[in-house]
Amino acid sequence: MSNPLLDFSTLPRFDAIRPEHVTPAIRQLIDENRALIAELVADPAPPTWANFVTPMTEEGERLGRAWGIVGHLHSVMDVPEWREAYNAMLPEVSSFYAEVGQNLELFDKYRQLFGSAEYDMLTPARQRIIDHELRDFRLSGAELPDADKPRFKQIQEEMSALAAKFSENLLDATNAHAEWIEDASMLAGLPDDAIAAARAAAERDGKPGWKFTLQMPAYLPVMQYADNRELRARMYRAYATRASEQGRPELDNGPLIGKILALRAEEAKMLGYRDFAEVSLVAKMAESAGEVLGFLRELATKAKPFAERDLAELKEFARSELKLDPLEPWDVGYASEKLRQARYAFSDQEVKQYFPEPKVLEGLFGVIRTLYGVDIVADEAPKWDPSAHFFRIDKGGVTVGHFYLDLHARETKRGGAWMDSARSRYVGPRGTQTPVAYLVCNFPGPVGGKPATFTHDDVLTLFHECGHGLHHLLTRVDDLAVSGIHGVEWDAVELPSQFMENFCWEWDVLSGMTSHVDTGAQLPRALFDKMIAAKNFQSGMQTVRQLEFSMFDLRLHSEVDASGGPVPIERVMALLDEVRSEVAVMIPPAWHRFPHSFSHIFAGGYAAGYYSYKWAEVLSADAFEAFEEAGAGKGSLLDRETGERFWREILAVGGSRPALDSFKAFRGREPRVDALLRHNGMVSA
Repeated sequence: MSNPLLDFSTLPRFDAIRPEHVTPAIRQLIDENRALIAELVADPAPPTWANFVTPMTEEGERLGRAWGIVGHLHSVMDVPEWREAYNAMLPEVSSFYAEVGQNLELFDKYRQLFGSAEYDMLTPARQRIIDHELRDFRLSGAELPDADKPRFKQIQEEMSALAAKFSENLLDATNAHAEWIEDASMLAGLPDDAIAAARAAAERDGKPGWKFTLQMPAYLPVMQYADNRELRARMYRAYATRASEQGRPELDNGPLIGKILALRAEEAKMLGYRDFAEVSLVAKMAESAGEVLGFLRELATKAKPFAERDLAELKEFARSELKLDPLEPWDVGYASEKLRQARYAFSDQEVKQYFPEPKVLEGLFGVIRTLYGVDIVADEAPKWDPSAHFFRIDKGGVTVGHFYLDLHARETKRGGAWMDSARSRYVGPRGTQTPVAYLVCNFPGPVGGKPATFTHDDVLTLFHECGHGLHHLLTRVDDLAVSGIHGVEWDAVELPSQFMENFCWEWDVLSGMTSHVDTGAQLPRALFDKMIAAKNFQSGMQTVRQLEFSMFDLRLHSEVDASGGPVPIERVMALLDEVRSEVAVMIPPAWHRFPHSFSHIFAGGYAAGYYSYKWAEVLSADAFEAFEEAGAGKGSLLDRETGERFWREILAVGGSRPALDSFKAFRGREPRVDALLRHNGMVSA
C-alpha cells in the first residue's frame, strides 16, 4: 500500500497523493481489471449476479475511483505536474474502456444473464443495470465487425485527448490575459471588494496598480459596474475570443472543434445511426432530436416576445439615461445593472454584503436539515487545498455520506461549478460503502481579513451544485451502477439541482442565511421584496440565451455534415448565426467566438444534450410546485412531509428506475410546463 492511490480502505489521501503515483497505480488497476475479465470470460459456468456482475463491479469500481481522484486533481489543481500525469495516462485509460466496451465475450456473458431464469428473479434495479450494460456495449461498438473495432477504439481515445486539450486551452487562454490598471480613475464604479481583490492580485505578481483577469470573480464586476466603457470593451473582447484564432495559435480550440465533430459523426455512422444526436439521445428521456427541437422552439415562441420587450426597455434606458447609443454587447451587463438599480433601487453589490460565506453555509445546511431530517457536521479529512471544507451527513446517528466543498476561484482551477463523485453508495460482500461527493465552485475568496461574500447568483449556484450532491449522497440504492446519479437519464439529472435553487427565493430561507459582513444585520425585508420584484428582470433575454445554446448544440450534432473530415470553424459559426437569427434578440459581434469556450459540449458530457437544462427545468419547477402547494398559508415551504416524499421518490431511487416514473411517483401525474413559465414571469396577463 505504498502507493496512496491504491488505498481504498478510507477517503482519498490527498495529503499523500502525488503526480508520480498516477502511472504505476492506474496501470496496476488496468492490469488487474484485464486479468479478472480474462478469468470471467474463460469460466464455463453460466454467469450469475454473484459470480459475474459482483466481481466486475468491484474491480471496475477500484479503477473508477482512482482515476476519478486523478481527474479531480487535474480540474482543481491544474499545475504542469498534474496536467502531465493526467495526460500521460488518459490514452491508456480511454483505450482500456474502449477495449472493454468492444469485448464480445463480456457482452455475451451479459446476454446470457439477460436470457437466464435468474434475470426474471432479479430486482428491477438489477434488471435495469443489465439492460443498461447491453445498451452500452452496443454503443461501445461491441457488435461491430472485428475489422472496424480498432478504428472505433482509436476514435474513443482521440476524443478523450481532444476534450482534455480543449479544457486545458480554455484555462490557459483565460489565464493568459490580464488588464493592468495604474490610473485609479479607470476604476470608477467598481465595488470596493473588487478593487481590493485586483490590488491583491497585482501585489502577488509584485506589481503596482490593479490586475483584472478573465476569471469570473474579476471579470463580472468589471462588466457590471465599471464606468469606463473602453475597459469593459477590452475585457469583453478578450473574454469573447478566448482560445480562438484571435489569440495564441497553440491555444486555438477551433481546429479541435472541427475534429471532435468529425469523430463523433464517424462514431455515429459506425454504430448505424444517422448522426451523433441520435447516439446521444439513446440514453436520455427525450425520444428524438425532432422532439427536442420542437420543445425548444415552443419555449422560444413563448419567451421571445418577453426577450424583445426586455431588450427594447434596456436600449431605451441606455440611450436616455446613460447616453449609450447604440447599446454595444459590452454595455449590456453595465446598463442592465444600472436599470435594475433605477427600477428596483438596489444593486447586486448591496445584496452581496449580506451573504458572508459562513452564514450562507449555515443557511444551506439548515434547509437540508429541515427538509430531510439529516445532520450536516464539519469533519476532518485530507484535502487538496487549505480553503476546501469537508462535511459528514448523518441521519439518526448513522453516517449517510460525506462531501468536500471547494468554493473559491484559483488560477489553477478550471472555471465553472460542478459536482462529481468521489465514491458511490454500494452494498457488497464487504458491507456498506457510503457515498462521497466533490462540490466545486469558483466564487471570490476572502479579502482584507473579512470572510468571502457571495452574490445572490453565487448562492443560487451553490444550492444548485448541492442539489446534485444530495442526489448522489441521499441515495438508498445498494447497487453501484444505479445508485445516486449513476444511471439517471442525462436530461433528468438537473432536476434535483435546479429544484434546490427555488428555495433561494423564499424569505424564510433567505433571511436566515444573511448577516451583513460589517454590521451583522439581517437582510432587510424591504431589500428582499425588491429582489423578488426583480427576480424575473430580463428573464426573457436569459431564457432565449439558453435556448440559443441548446439549439446550436443539437443542430450542430444533427444537421452539420461532418462525414468529410474536420468541420471548418466557419461552418460552425454560420450555424450559430442561423440559430441566433431564429431565437436571439442581442446578436454578438462577428468576431465573437462562443463555441471555442463551450466546454459543456466539447469537453463535458453535454454534447447533443445541453437542452437537458431546460428539459429538467420543467421537471424541477413542477416538482417545486408541490412544496408551494404544501406550504400554502403556513409561512414556509420547508415542508418535512413533502421533503421526505421528494427524498423517497426522486433522490433515493437514483437511476434504479426511469426518471419519468420517479417524477410521476412524486407528483402523481406527467410533468407540465406551466410552473416553469410562471416562475420565470413569462405568463401573459
